[in-house]
Amino acid sequence: MRYVSTRGRAPVLDFEQAMLSGLARDGGLYLPETIPAFEGLSDLDGLSYEEVAFRVVRAFTGESFSDDELRGAIDRAYARIAHDARAPLVQLAPGHHLLELFHGPTLAFKDFAMQLIAQLFQIALTRSGQRITIVGATSGDTGSAAIEAFRGIDNVDVFIMYPHGRVSEVQRRQMTTPPAENVHALAVTGHFDDCQARLKDLFNDHAFRDQVGLAGVNSINWARVVAQIVYYFTACASLGMRPTDFCVPTGNFGDIFAGSVAREMGLPIRRLIVATNQNDILHRALTGGEYRTGQVEPSISPSMDIQVSSNFERALYLAYGQDAGAIRQLMDELKAGGFTISQGALQTLREQYLSGRVSEEETLATIRDMRERTGEILCPHSAVGVAVAQRHLEPGVPMVTLATAHPAKFPDAVERAIGIRPALPPHMADLFDLPERVTRVENDVDALKSLILDRRTQ
Repeated sequence: MRYVSTRGRAPVLDFEQAMLSGLARDGGLYLPETIPAFEGLSDLDGLSYEEVAFRVVRAFTGESFSDDELRGAIDRAYARIAHDARAPLVQLAPGHHLLELFHGPTLAFKDFAMQLIAQLFQIALTRSGQRITIVGATSGDTGSAAIEAFRGIDNVDVFIMYPHGRVSEVQRRQMTTPPAENVHALAVTGHFDDCQARLKDLFNDHAFRDQVGLAGVNSINWARVVAQIVYYFTACASLGMRPTDFCVPTGNFGDIFAGSVAREMGLPIRRLIVATNQNDILHRALTGGEYRTGQVEPSISPSMDIQVSSNFERALYLAYGQDAGAIRQLMDELKAGGFTISQGALQTLREQYLSGRVSEEETLATIRDMRERTGEILCPHSAVGVAVAQRHLEPGVPMVTLATAHPAKFPDAVERAIGIRPALPPHMADLFDLPERVTRVENDVDALKSLILDRRTQ
């Protein structure tokens, strides 16, 4: 299994190398030269989540990990998901199902990928004796999932940038309260796109990258996408492998891109529906063909407050027929504010994705409506997904909406909608009593470099 960059000017790598690299050295994103076909869809019914994960992930790892190593990593990762089904389906209405992805240690879908990546990193680093520095950018959930997964792991220092004042209090405390000395929460002046831009600046400084052994675990990391493919398989298996629609609350495009890969592997996914909040650049791009950044508007669904959706580059690469030169040109234009998608590529994207936008008022109304009609309490991101999914329901076709976070991560928004403040689960009951460790950092790449060099373990 060989991995290539979307921009065509980085070394071809195997799975382990691509995982440890994160962002390609030419600034592009890695993905496999070809998407493997999955054999044995009819054999998945009744299998454990771990067994399905092994069969799906195995298709991408090549010779990087032995079967025993991969099985062990999967078993350790998902032992921390506090539901026997790991990703259970809950019926909201006839034909409409909620895929609960919030039973992990940080109550968000990012745990499914991050817990597995941490185990695979540890195997690879123990084998090589290498020490790395993970730097990540988060709009809320990736950071807490990364810190939880990598805290205390040997040979790894973790620095997570989040936009100061633009994450929920629960999200912030999940990043700032872990006492492990190898993890560091950095509150950056600005918004998520600023954090993401500084992350790419760090990776594109090759001297610094090599000096600190820089690695990334954002959704730009292909291993993140691979881990997220699995729950599309388990959901379809639970529904009898019928043609199924999926609606995905989307910020950085990684979760829904995982669904498109699952479909390419042979899964009977009929429609993939992008659900956005008021920061609707993806909806505007898919409906109008113009990908142009604007001002990020703070919302009650902060993990989606993004204007530059990094994983969309992977979708564009495939839509442009794997033309790396075209992608380099588009990404150069993006630096100047945006680009126009070619008619052929736009048609391809529209054949693969639908989209919808949800206002703040509609999000609150959906939380309220679901509570009254079903008893289900949704987080605001999941509510965005449900609202868009309801516009696209068709008789006889199952619809699965991804519930990306536990409502207790966003208690202010939920309380505003239904007058109930959802409680944290017992394992997080003392979150507001723990001391915080956080460093304020300006939106400046040199300041970040200095801090990382000073704090990392030598």
